[in-house]
Amino acid sequence: LGDVYKRQSMANTGSYFVGWFTLALINAGLAQGKGRNGLIWFIISLFVGPFATLLIVVFENLNKQRHF
Repeated sequence: LGDVYKRQSMANTGSYFVGWFTLALINAGLAQGKGRNGLIWFIISLFVGPFATLLIVVFENLNKQRHF
């Protein structure tokens, strides 16, 4: 029973890291779409994850074009 639990725990940990890395890639794309440096936001996202997503969404779009 201990081996089964250990394998499941390792699989869950791997899934967690894949999800975190995927979120960092998505955040890099969001940041670039708002005129910010995608690489910097990718690195920030590796450390703070969903909090970086919130910041990217809240920060002003630097590519804004005004249409009157």
